[in-house]
Amino acid sequence: MRSSNSVSTCKILAFVLLFCAFCHNPASAQTGGSAQPQRQSVIYPDKRPPASVARKSEVVCGGFIEQNPAAAQGQIVGAEKERERNAFAQGDLVFIDAGAQAGVKVGQEFSVVRPRGRFSSKFSRKSGSLGVYTQEIGILRVVRVRDRVSVAEVTLSCGEMLLGDLLRPAQQPVMPAGRSEEILDRFAEPTGKQTGRIVLARDGRETVSRDLVVFIDLGAEDNIKVGDYLTVFSPEGHGTFIENGDEIAPNYRSGYESDEFRGGGFSNQAQRLKDVDGNKRGKTAKSPSIKKRRPPVPRLVVGEVVVLRVEGRTATAVVTRATREVHTGDAVELQ
Repeated sequence: MRSSNSVSTCKILAFVLLFCAFCHNPASAQTGGSAQPQRQSVIYPDKRPPASVARKSEVVCGGFIEQNPAAAQGQIVGAEKERERNAFAQGDLVFIDAGAQAGVKVGQEFSVVRPRGRFSSKFSRKSGSLGVYTQEIGILRVVRVRDRVSVAEVTLSCGEMLLGDLLRPAQQPVMPAGRSEEILDRFAEPTGKQTGRIVLARDGRETVSRDLVVFIDLGAEDNIKVGDYLTVFSPEGHGTFIENGDEIAPNYRSGYESDEFRGGGFSNQAQRLKDVDGNKRGKTAKSPSIKKRRPPVPRLVVGEVVVLRVEGRTATAVVTRATREVHTGDAVELQ
């Protein structure tokens, strides 16, 4: 009896051990332990498909400067919560003055825009107006249609929507593909292609950085296309906050040295003498004269932009790289 009980106990222990092994590695148990462990696939950075150069918020909410404004297909005339507030955002229900008579249908989407007036820039070489600066405020989707009025939900908000904001048919945004980043050459030679200026930045900014939207005075008339990359550089003298006129400090003046130790009477902040072998009271070299006589120096590359939208005389672009702050008035050149 003891022998029989011992055999039964051993069988039970063997079954338990086999069951545990199966739970730990069922593939190995099913194939008799011959299966090889699966290797995790690794996607190296240089093998990944390039990401989009901009987020949807930059493409849909960038705004534009259009030469000939398109006709609106209605406007926001009210809202469900208009008794509580006068500005509306994502998730709110608004009323538009376009309904079944205008062919509006449930599910139809509209882009909400806000024209701000004709725009010109002192930085542009193009004379006259560059077009009407128009803000993009967001996207609406119609949820209920009546005869002359429809109810629409704000599905995307770029900013606060107001009564009177205009409607246009929503268009599928074009998302330019990115490219592998390389070190930005801060002293790159000119390409000789089209050049223009950054004439405006979104939200009235005068200094921008990466992922922010700007407007350039190059457009369809300059053969600019969506997805074009342009180098941003600072023209000589542009963005200069310190004007060099006279010396920072005189080269010689009594009072620099003490009567006891006679330190020398020279200023540590003065520029060199014009006559290096002259008297210390002589004239010093000045920065304007040095710059005036110097040979051409490399231009200062400060960033890169890619075009998101093209109008007649202008284009909307987003900053993809920046080595320092980018200013309105900085120059751009097609790569």
